Amino acid sequence: MDTNQVDVEYELVMELSEKDNLFDKKKKLLELKGFDPEGKVIIKSNCSAKLLNSVLEEMIQRARIIHSDEVDLYFGWNDAVHPVGFCSQRNELESLYSFFSLVDMSNGQQIKPKVLQDLRNATLDLIYKFGNNIKEDVKILVNRNLDKEKCLLQWGESNGVKSRLAIAYFEGAGRGAIASEDLEVGDIALEIPASVIISEDFVHKTSMFPVLEKVEGMSSETMLLLWSMKEKHNIKSKFKIYFDSLPETFNTGLTFGINAIMALEGTLLLDEIVQAKEHLRSQYDDLIPSLCKNYPDIFPPELYTWDEFLWACELWYSNSMKIMFSDGKLKTCLVPVAGFLNHSISPHIMHYGRVDNTTNSLKFPLVRPCKAGEQCYLTYGNLSSSHLITFYGFLPKGDNPYNVIPLDFDLSEVDNTEDTSRTSNWSTHLVRATWFSNNHVIFHYGLPPPLLEHLREARGLFPQSNVTAQENLEIELEILEDLQSTFDAMMQNLGETEPLVRENCDWDVKLALDYKDLQKQIISSIVNSCDAGRQLVENDLQKCTNSG
Repeated sequence: MDTNQVDVEYELVMELSEKDNLFDKKKKLLELKGFDPEGKVIIKSNCSAKLLNSVLEEMIQRARIIHSDEVDLYFGWNDAVHPVGFCSQRNELESLYSFFSLVDMSNGQQIKPKVLQDLRNATLDLIYKFGNNIKEDVKILVNRNLDKEKCLLQWGESNGVKSRLAIAYFEGAGRGAIASEDLEVGDIALEIPASVIISEDFVHKTSMFPVLEKVEGMSSETMLLLWSMKEKHNIKSKFKIYFDSLPETFNTGLTFGINAIMALEGTLLLDEIVQAKEHLRSQYDDLIPSLCKNYPDIFPPELYTWDEFLWACELWYSNSMKIMFSDGKLKTCLVPVAGFLNHSISPHIMHYGRVDNTTNSLKFPLVRPCKAGEQCYLTYGNLSSSHLITFYGFLPKGDNPYNVIPLDFDLSEVDNTEDTSRTSNWSTHLVRATWFSNNHVIFHYGLPPPLLEHLREARGLFPQSNVTAQENLEIELEILEDLQSTFDAMMQNLGETEPLVRENCDWDVKLALDYKDLQKQIISSIVNSCDAGRQLVENDLQKCTNSG
């Protein structure tokens, strides 16, 4: 028999995990879009190019739902009509890479069948196209001294670290990692042996552990914090070169001065910084003085000042990673060398939190290519700009989809049992900049569908309600007027920003003003969308009145 004529079937499976915290919402959405939640798709070896593209599109749509987080789902796809399109850069990268990996590993043969190779190449083309649309305008500062960083890289190499990265200083961003050669999808940019990862295991071997383990409520993270405050001064420490490479100040929101705090009046960031500092101050006062008093040999008071404590907090907030070790334990760790990698909303590296059982090392594979000399980014997580400023000290470049504003509603006024088939039974509601939305027509306005549904239901307007078109439009007008009034008040609370020459401001004031400008732009977009929506509704209402 001529095997070239045999039409072989291949099964591709992209299944939604039942362990997913958002399983019910995602399952319902997959079903709404007509997708099998078990994620099975059959493709034949001699399928046409048209059918192959159809399979590719379906699998990527599935992947977008499976890899969505709560923000993606809330602002994303809530009807059966529209396809599951692009919703965020993180989600798109995750979706493309997951399908690329699925096809790459399918069939288990070195030489892949042509149909799987075609799918692999088509997905790779989409990843390249995605990366080519990301433009970065960052200047490398060539005259900065990198001796400490080079020492750390040499130390890492002597301890088994494998790196295809170099360190550079970037204008306005500080240190970062650049690719020392062209890196492709799936390449390992960095590999760190588990032996040089700083975890709670090191604390267990010290004289402070017997003391700390008896303290009620003591967490491993707090132990590590106290250990690092002392270890940074230990000239015999295995990690001396690592500690020497760390900055003297981290310049996060936790060390904002009074002028920066005043500049943040009316913003979400102000509340976040104030709450974080109050928590840290309380933690310090409840713990450190008594340790220094009762065990001065183990906790020398001069090493455990408030300033040293705050520095250690900033170190762990801005540099720590959650790592799953070979024994199945998830630990908060510091990872020397990996700390040079900066965050981006369009990262090159997304999967780096698990120690490889075979090599007993932490690997950092690329989900999109990175050219030699280009800054190589990873993701710190799906974080708002206020969180990134508070705990990391920077405002990310580009439009951050996680800059959301929570809204406080009394949900008891809505009977959510009216329609259990809907996808949007949300317990909290959010808004974000309406420039993220492509749907600004009447009844949408660029605003999140779950929010609009909630506000309609709060006024007794359900999908099956027997209301006239005019009554419907009158309710829409009320909703938009209330929303616009709410966000007009938010804008007024931000106050007028006095024009300042940013170059002459301290770093913290400049960062505070940049964030406040961003907050105003977000709120302004919502106000403008409400206003434009009102005009759409009023026009239709006028038509109803005239026809009546």
